[in-house]
Amino acid sequence: MSETSQHSLPVVVILGRPNVGKSRLFNRLTGTRRSIVTDEPGITRDRIHGSANWQGRAFEIVDTGGLVPDETAAMPREVMRQAKVAIASAACLVLVVDARAGLLPLDAELARLARATGKPMVIAANKVDTLGQESLTAPFYELADDVFGVSAEHGTGLDALLDYITRDFSEAAVEIAPDKDVHVAIIGRPNVGKSTLLNQLTGTDRSIVSPEPGTTRDAVDAVVDRGGHRYHFVDTAGIRRKGKTKLIAEKMSVMMARRHLEEADIALLVADASVGVTAGDLTIAGYAQQSGRSVIVVLNKWDLAVEAARAKAEEVKAAAPEKKAARNKSARKSSYARAAVKPPAPAFSPETLATEYEELVRTRFKFLDYAPVIFLSALTGQRVAPIFDLMDRVAVARRRRISTGELNRWLKETDLDRGTSPSAHRVKIYYMTQASVAPPVFVIFTNQSKRLHFSFERFLENQLRKSFDFLGTPIRFLQRVKERR
Repeated sequence: MSETSQHSLPVVVILGRPNVGKSRLFNRLTGTRRSIVTDEPGITRDRIHGSANWQGRAFEIVDTGGLVPDETAAMPREVMRQAKVAIASAACLVLVVDARAGLLPLDAELARLARATGKPMVIAANKVDTLGQESLTAPFYELADDVFGVSAEHGTGLDALLDYITRDFSEAAVEIAPDKDVHVAIIGRPNVGKSTLLNQLTGTDRSIVSPEPGTTRDAVDAVVDRGGHRYHFVDTAGIRRKGKTKLIAEKMSVMMARRHLEEADIALLVADASVGVTAGDLTIAGYAQQSGRSVIVVLNKWDLAVEAARAKAEEVKAAAPEKKAARNKSARKSSYARAAVKPPAPAFSPETLATEYEELVRTRFKFLDYAPVIFLSALTGQRVAPIFDLMDRVAVARRRRISTGELNRWLKETDLDRGTSPSAHRVKIYYMTQASVAPPVFVIFTNQSKRLHFSFERFLENQLRKSFDFLGTPIRFLQRVKERR
């Protein structure tokens, strides 16, 4: 569900200390596997939104990270802040406790904080798997009058809990996103600024931002309505190489990141401009290209890259007089050296730097030559706004359909002999039609008995892109080969 949907649907917020089963309950109620579930405590950090419907009564449900009040460490403090944001819009709070562990002081403290908000609160005593274990809920009546023994793993006891939570909710249809909505996955290595970018795009503190790599583990989603367009953003966990992922939670977050990539229309591939394109960036770009998603390459931390380049230019400029004096001294000794004296270096220009940097990026991402490149600073908001117009263009290109008549008129005007192919027979294309969109798939009928060589397909793709706007989207070909008699 979206950040904006909270205005139309009642919000139920799940709270609790770490490792009591909040994420498992969230997944059970939403019928999804959005939240990562492991035995490792402290997995969920950001707040995760989902939708639920109980007997015709729709509501939004929010999973929060494990809460530790008055914690001085940065990460638990950020988790607590995210939970408070969710509570502010809540219609009901569900405090999840571990019935088998019994009533702990931290449970009592969280119940006190929940009551202080003035929001209706109910306790879900988790891990009550059978009727014989109902007695385990007794101690928790000290915290609230409404206590329900449930099993998030097996689903027992949830009907009574949902009846109570939704008793005052009105019947409403589940919100269904129209086809024109653009689904965007923000992907990249850990600590390149994906969460900061999401916060800038949504105008909220939707994701926890921390210098610690791997802060985001669950996929964090948000919806932005802008200029009549709706964008569904998903901030995925940083994707590391397999050898770098040690914990089960990290492995699962990488798997979920790739799954969310498969469900998106557009991938914002975020890289660190102050570091440059790394081998990890190339691996992630390969995932995006193979998935058939449209891609926009986002070079984040551009302000840091410009500052570093400017400092380097000033350093070179400061050293120029000494080098010039040394060259002049050498020139007086040799007439040949005088001809080798270099002209002064041009003044530093951020625009020139961007042009040269983009050439380097395209050289590295040569298999993504169709992807536009944008330089921005998610931290300061510099150059972030134009990304919406760019996503609109890419989304339209992804769904562009060319009529068969127009496609074959284009084919007649294209000089196919310019295409290179090691085939012994001259390539002739009889007919061409577009089979589908998102991404565009073209079916070609040729005189070849084998599939066209990739170099000829690349030539054909480049000619298509010159004539039609397929910005940011991959193009696929299906070939109907000549049957052998």
